[in-house]
Amino acid sequence: MRNAPTILHLDMDAFFASAEQASKPSLRGKAVVVGGLGVRGVVATASYEARVFGVHSAMPMAQARRLAPNAAYLVPRFGLYREISEQVMGLLRTLSPLVEPLSLDEAFVDLEAGGTAWDEASARRAGAKLRADIRAVTGLTGSVGLAASKMLAKIASEQAKPDGLVVIEPGTERALLGPMPVRTLPGVGPATGDHLRRGGITTVDEIAEAGEDELVRLLGKAHGHALYAMALARDERPVVAERETKSVSVEDTYDVDIHDRVRVGLEVQRLADRCVERLRRAGLSGRTIVLKVRRYDFSTLTRSETLRGPTDDPAVVREAAGRLLDAVDTTGGVRLLGVGVSGLADYTQEDLFAQARAREAVEETAAQELPAVETGEEPAAEQVTAAERRWPAGHDVRHAEYGHGWVQGSGLGRVTVRFETPDSQPGRVRTFRTDDSALEPADPLPLVPRRPEEAPGVSAGAPGRT
Repeated sequence: MRNAPTILHLDMDAFFASAEQASKPSLRGKAVVVGGLGVRGVVATASYEARVFGVHSAMPMAQARRLAPNAAYLVPRFGLYREISEQVMGLLRTLSPLVEPLSLDEAFVDLEAGGTAWDEASARRAGAKLRADIRAVTGLTGSVGLAASKMLAKIASEQAKPDGLVVIEPGTERALLGPMPVRTLPGVGPATGDHLRRGGITTVDEIAEAGEDELVRLLGKAHGHALYAMALARDERPVVAERETKSVSVEDTYDVDIHDRVRVGLEVQRLADRCVERLRRAGLSGRTIVLKVRRYDFSTLTRSETLRGPTDDPAVVREAAGRLLDAVDTTGGVRLLGVGVSGLADYTQEDLFAQARAREAVEETAAQELPAVETGEEPAAEQVTAAERRWPAGHDVRHAEYGHGWVQGSGLGRVTVRFETPDSQPGRVRTFRTDDSALEPADPLPLVPRRPEEAPGVSAGAPGRT
């Protein structure tokens, strides 16, 4: 363990919901819930105003609507969130070369490795400057925890929420952890927590008092040893700049169970293509194809097939996923499907036969489409009428007359739009037909006007040692 609180943990405050509130003046200070809006959707993030009603992440959306019926319910805009995340991670990398992202809105930073902090005072200055820079660059707030280990820095950032900074001074860890519930420690979920409670252990102090041998008896060797060390505030894990990607996967949950076997097969092929797109964007390939099927009764089946070599060929992945699906009984209906690739590598050893089949399929499709091009007819895939466009709640639109706005809701052939921007006053609401040619989807606007000469922290050097 270090003798100075030079490990920083940043956690953006209610990230998705806060980004939506910053983007939409009419929602500031109001309950906002972001997630899947279908019957089986779940909450991704709830604003602090929504949390007052008991809404929290991972909660079924139907339950959230019962608890907070008057909240604004929005579909996530991941493109915007990724863009903000890149800005935040850029600020973190000015502090140190050792930045370990955990998600879009959370990361560890080793301040000592960057020469940014060496004692409590310099760590506080770095944390305070980071919070100010995040607000200036993104318009959002983040909570910062500083400690001598990753575990304690994360606990500190939880205590700092929302929009605060907490430092755990070396030497005070045991006294701080002692009265906390066992669920505070990493790796203690509901099942482990219940198991410990049945053994009469409910606080971190009681874990330490139980002793290592008792924990091993209750939880097994690996988990017992690790939990005992954490209860004594021992955590030697380093901040790792690059976290190895172990798998790439995509999955969809359906509002209504799919019973048609043909449609199930088409969905699997579509998911396989999306998975390969992600694989290629990451510059990776993989050897093991994984199919996940959750059936009508919530039973979940996972099947996998390992190929002779790594691939990023969509035809190969589709074919393997199809073979795996053939071995799964979908009678009764399917509520979730997923396709993943693991055993990742940064090179490929393609199946030449599959490549040949894929090329033949492309050539055949091109030959079939050629007459349509010659006669000036549009391919069937492009014959999408404006009436078929989807208008997800919360997503950006632009109207030829009224300008930029966002979708408040849609249905029965109508779409309701509120016209406002991040730097405007709350805007007016108007309703249009869903096929209105003057209304088009739009890209999100930046939360803070982009002026390169005013980017605090991005080009500034790290605080100097005095």
